[in-house]
Amino acid sequence: MKRSTIYFEEELHMALKIKSAEISRPVSELVNEAVRDSLLEDSDDLESFREREKEPVVDFESFVSKLKKDGKL
Repeated sequence: MKRSTIYFEEELHMALKIKSAEISRPVSELVNEAVRDSLLEDSDDLESFREREKEPVVDFESFVSKLKKDGKL
């Protein structure tokens, strides 16, 4: 495990300390879990982008024009 210095906003730090005490887990464990969850979410998003990269791109103006032409607006 690596050590790092992180600066938190006061309110955020207080919330972490309170949660840490309530669930008997160290702040560092909570931070590691939050970062891990965030990276996993980013990974899922990137995978979704890769799956859809070959889909045709339609700009907003063209899409709205088509809706109007088709009588859906």
